[in-house]
Amino acid sequence: MRSFSFNVAYWILSIAYGLAAAFAALAPGRGPTGWVIRRYVRRMMQAMALFAGIRLDVRGKERLPEGAFIIASKHQSWGDGFATYDQFDDLAFVTGDHLEKFPLLGGVLKKLGAIVVNSCGGHEARQALATRAAQARAENRKILIYPEGHLAPVGQKYRYRSGVWHMYRDFDMPVVPLATNLGIFWPEEKYEKHPGTATLEFLDPIPVGLDKDEFLTRLEAVIEARTAELVAEATGAPVSPAVLVDTPA
Repeated sequence: MRSFSFNVAYWILSIAYGLAAAFAALAPGRGPTGWVIRRYVRRMMQAMALFAGIRLDVRGKERLPEGAFIIASKHQSWGDGFATYDQFDDLAFVTGDHLEKFPLLGGVLKKLGAIVVNSCGGHEARQALATRAAQARAENRKILIYPEGHLAPVGQKYRYRSGVWHMYRDFDMPVVPLATNLGIFWPEEKYEKHPGTATLEFLDPIPVGLDKDEFLTRLEAVIEARTAELVAEATGAPVSPAVLVDTPA
């Protein structure tokens, strides 16, 4: 019943606020669209708590640096974006071009200043990431990216892609790793939801200046280690490192 109730609320909120955002995108500037989306995210978090019984414990915000920075997050759940976006007033985010298939969403993403890249990666995706991230950096915005590029089931991980390192190097921005166990309660894009308290934890920023291999090794190590601990904390099971699996085609 919880899953059904939440999914009804999810689609009602998504359709209503999606239409409102599409109309707001016709107005000049990012402000009106951002205002709608922030309220959509807030209502979605409230729906998660009210209907699905999923509440959020946010830790580590005192570790966040001043000014612009990159958030590199573990991605276990469709709810990750809502949970993270709700923590900031103006957040740019990297997303695959698969979202543009939804009617009207492409215009909304553009107006929000989202960094939309080809989900398959490659040189064009890297160039698009650099160009659009530069604009977000110039506006002193925080940037959210999922280094694995895909939703990973709890207990699994994909190869960490290098796009986050290119942004880190090119724009001289610290990277804040973000660990989570939300996938236990809202697994990937699945229908079922499980009540409980999920954790979102911002970890110590990685300072600028590391080379590619050192940076990616350190980023993956801290995110995966803390995520495994949070999963164990929520389930009562022993800490178990995630298993590396092939990246989806």
